[in-house]
Amino acid sequence: MKKRIFLKTDEEVEIIRRNCLMVSKTLALAASLLKPGVTGSYIDSKAEEFIRSNNAIPGFKGYGGFPSTLCISLNDSVVHGIPSDEEFKDGDIVSIDCGVIDNGFYGDAAYTFVIGEISSKTMDLLVATKESLYKGIEAAIAGNRIGDIGYAIQKHTEKLQGYGVVRELVGHGLGRELHEAPEVPNYGRRGKGVKLKEGLVIAIEPMVNLGKKEVKQSNDGWTILTKDGTPSAHYEHTIVVRKDKADILSDHSFLEEAIKNNPELVEISLKK
Repeated sequence: MKKRIFLKTDEEVEIIRRNCLMVSKTLALAASLLKPGVTGSYIDSKAEEFIRSNNAIPGFKGYGGFPSTLCISLNDSVVHGIPSDEEFKDGDIVSIDCGVIDNGFYGDAAYTFVIGEISSKTMDLLVATKESLYKGIEAAIAGNRIGDIGYAIQKHTEKLQGYGVVRELVGHGLGRELHEAPEVPNYGRRGKGVKLKEGLVIAIEPMVNLGKKEVKQSNDGWTILTKDGTPSAHYEHTIVVRKDKADILSDHSFLEEAIKNNPELVEISLKK
C-alpha cells in the first residue's frame, strides 16, 4: 500500500521553515565548536541544550531508538553516525545531520565540514556533492517528477565525475513525520516517478562516495559506512516545491558564516 503524500498549506510551510531555521542555527553552533581535540559527544550535548533552550525538541533523539541529537559521521561514514568520545583530528571530514520538532512539524538539514587539510580528491568530492544538492533543487519545481531531481544529482556526481551515489539511502518528504512520502532518490531517470506539486515539502540530500556506491552497516546498528573505505559527503536542504523555483526552507548561510569564523575549518566553495 502506497503511503499518502501530504501537501502543506502556506501556514504549515512557515512552521517547517522556522524549524529548519532552528536546525540551521544548531548546525552553525556545531561549526563554531568543531576543531581537533573536541568530541562528537560534546558537540551533541551542546546541540541538544541549544535546541531545548529554544523550546524545541531534538527530532532525531529517540527516533527508532537513535540515542543522540545529532548524526555525526566521520570520513568513510556516510550517515547515521552516533556521536562518540573520539576526538576530532586535523584532516577529518565531518558530516552533521540535525532535526528538530516544534508545533507538530519537523525541520531537517545536513552539512559536511572539513577540519584542516584534506586531499584535493576529497575536497573535489565535497564540492561536487554540494553542487549536486543545488542541481537537484533546481529540478524540484511543479510539473517535474521525482526522477528529475535524482537524475540531476546523479548526472553531476556519478555520470560526469565517476563518484558513487548511494542507493540504499534517499531523501524524503517532511512534515508531521520525519520521513514522509515520497522517497527522493539521488539517482533516477528524467520524467519518471511521482509528479511534483506545489506545497510538497521534501528533504533533498545527496550522499556521494569518492569510490564505489556500495555501503555497509557498522556493528553499532546505525552508522552507514562506504564498503570500500573511501570518504563520503552529505549535504541536505529541506525545500518546498513551487511553480517556477523551489523555496529552500533551511539556510546554510548561518553555518557557512560560522565556518568563516572558525580558523580550524575550511570553506567548501562552489565553482562559478
